[in-house]
Amino acid sequence: MSADNPPQTSQSFAGTVPAGTGDTDMDYPGNLFVVSAPSGTGKSSLVKALLELDSRLQVSVSHTTRGPRGQEQHGREYLFTTKEEFLAMVERGEFFEHAEVHGNHYGTSRHAIEDRIKNGEDVVLEIDWQGALQIKKIFPNAILIFILPPSYEELLQRLNRRGEDSPEVIDLRMKNARIEVGQAQFFDFVVVNALFESALFDLKAIVHSQRLKYAAQRRNKSAVFRALNLC
Repeated sequence: MSADNPPQTSQSFAGTVPAGTGDTDMDYPGNLFVVSAPSGTGKSSLVKALLELDSRLQVSVSHTTRGPRGQEQHGREYLFTTKEEFLAMVERGEFFEHAEVHGNHYGTSRHAIEDRIKNGEDVVLEIDWQGALQIKKIFPNAILIFILPPSYEELLQRLNRRGEDSPEVIDLRMKNARIEVGQAQFFDFVVVNALFESALFDLKAIVHSQRLKYAAQRRNKSAVFRALNLC
């Protein structure tokens, strides 16, 4: 379904966790940062700027059935696929999580995430709040970050300035935003994107703080910990 033909309902809560997965304490050497936000909040711009500043951080590209917007490219922002192929991947259990948002399907590849964090890489994932909470069930150590707009009025102005959606789609996104904002309470960190530079600083601080935790330092500074008899 294209962005210009929104579904009748404001949001579908059809996301599922793959069969056979549940609450498991997977303590991998890498960090998994999951970033969610209402459409138009500036999430993608913030994550892009963060990746440019932090060479240790890698982005995980999600699959989606929606068409590319603007300058988006296959394999960079998203892996664009058909609804038929997406549903076939669901049946094969290839997704950590998947959900229908604004009439389009989104999913996160299981192997793409696991392989990277097992190898000690820090991965950032941009997905909707439904997918983020599903990821948390599978990876309790995942760090969930929610980006908030400073107000609904400012969010509406940003969606209008973006110039990508019809008035009907913008109305749908604003209705969904009120649902999405209410989920921020279930996230580990909240960043308010009122001023881009300040929000980016907060995002960097969250990432850096995770790398300074005891378990992370013990893995990354093992020689120091052994010398101090901390292992």
